[in-house]
Amino acid sequence: MSERKVLNKYYPPDFDPSKIPKLKLPKDRQYVVRLMAPFNMRCKTCGEYIYKGKKFNARKETVQNELYMGLPIFRFYIKCTRCLAEITFKTDPENTDYAMEHGATRNFQAEKLMEEEEKKIQREREEEELNNPMKVLENRTRDSKMEMEVLENLQELKELNQRQALVDFEGMIDHYREIEKREKEREKEEDERETKEMLARALMKRLRDSDSDSDQEEESSSSSSTQPKKSSTDRPTDILTTEKSPETQGPTASTAVKKAKVESWERSVGTLGGGGALGSLVVRKKPAVAVGKPGPGKPPVAPSSQTDSKASTADSTNATKPTIQNGSSLSLLGAYSDSDSNDSE
Repeated sequence: MSERKVLNKYYPPDFDPSKIPKLKLPKDRQYVVRLMAPFNMRCKTCGEYIYKGKKFNARKETVQNELYMGLPIFRFYIKCTRCLAEITFKTDPENTDYAMEHGATRNFQAEKLMEEEEKKIQREREEEELNNPMKVLENRTRDSKMEMEVLENLQELKELNQRQALVDFEGMIDHYREIEKREKEREKEEDERETKEMLARALMKRLRDSDSDSDQEEESSSSSSTQPKKSSTDRPTDILTTEKSPETQGPTASTAVKKAKVESWERSVGTLGGGGALGSLVVRKKPAVAVGKPGPGKPPVAPSSQTDSKASTADSTNATKPTIQNGSSLSLLGAYSDSDSNDSE
């Protein structure tokens, strides 16, 4: 059984490699390779930007009749991602870079162009110095003069740095902070002063308002003192029971209040002479009639003892019986009962 990984192949003894036919391939044939864009470029046809690192399936070929120190130079063909226009660039082993050839322009190569310009100037100068010794002397004097100017500029920069080194930046910052603090304190004092002024104005306005109110109260009290004062015993309902007149003012005010009370009581309970419900219960006692019958033509003569006793009792009853005409019915009942008890005795 043969090996799975064959490292040594079998060559028969009669093997002759010169007898193997060789393929004739063109020298400029192309290969398809996978590569990334070596620099930023912009398509000339559509203006599309192609950035460094973008991957392409490119065709590779060897540049004919162009070598650098025996090294071949390769050319690559890619297509624009937008318009499919063909773009070509090739290797540049002299500068270890790539050179744009056709179909696009390279971006951000100002530094490279400047370096190329400097190299070109240096090359021309060397060629002039080889053929003209006076030119060499002029170039040396120019270089020395330029070096002196550079040294002077450098010395000025050093002096300027020393001046700035003497500046106390911490002190400047502290001074600025102190100025800022003073400004804040001044603003705070101004705010407090304005607040005090506003409070003082508000207080003065309040005092003026209170003075005007007190003046109005004094005027109202003086005007009320000229008018008659109402008694403290007056109630809102007294106006229904009393009719004020000039006679009720002054010393007769108390009698008017009593009269009003009596009138309100009589309206609620009733009076004897008013024909109320309680007035019908009270009956006046009739005077006693003489027992003896008078003769025709002679007036009846009562005994002297009886007439005297009756007169005395009548006087006593009249003295003890209160003469209340405007009193209530209950007071009349009490007086009537007292008169009955006196008569029975």
